[in-house]
Amino acid sequence: MRESPEGRLVAYQDRTPSQDPAPGGRRDRADVRRNRELLLAAARAVYAEEGADAPLKAVAARAGLGVGTVYRHFATQDALVEAVLVDHLAALDGLATHLRCTHEPHDALAAWLQEFVRRLTEYRGLAGVVLPQMKDPHSPVGQACQRLREVAGEMLVDAQRDGSVRSDVDVLLMLTLANAVALVVEQRPHQAGSALSFMVSGLRPE
Repeated sequence: MRESPEGRLVAYQDRTPSQDPAPGGRRDRADVRRNRELLLAAARAVYAEEGADAPLKAVAARAGLGVGTVYRHFATQDALVEAVLVDHLAALDGLATHLRCTHEPHDALAAWLQEFVRRLTEYRGLAGVVLPQMKDPHSPVGQACQRLREVAGEMLVDAQRDGSVRSDVDVLLMLTLANAVALVVEQRPHQAGSALSFMVSGLRPE
């Protein structure tokens, strides 16, 4: 209890530090979202110019933010690459659903692999970042690719069931080969069509 200026006894308000509103409240949260979007937009621009292995400080400079802000949102380079990959992966997921409904299994798989390679080569070096981590379920990029493996696996099984793709190919091998094609395309863009054609032809039964 305490005495009011008028001499009346009033109860203290029970207030602990955890009950205090966070400074800025909604404004702080809006700033956090804004900074994240700035960083993702900057990363896409920097990766398009310098490749997916560009340092975090280059992304921070493009966004007009400090390197510390980058690390608060993305603790590692892989975490930032994963975040940039989200749109790519979501688009590939939706494309798989569409192709499975509108194309024969082999044609659907071939079209999907073509788009997969195209997206991997959109940012120079992206295929090189994804390839060594795709097999590691504990890496950020490996976790982001989990749904990708599921989608690709479903399309592969469709094509194997109708006999248009050989039965001794598994999804990880297929995606590894597609990554390898993307690496070739980075060095020789004019051979994109023929490199992918050789790979898809190799998936057919002997």
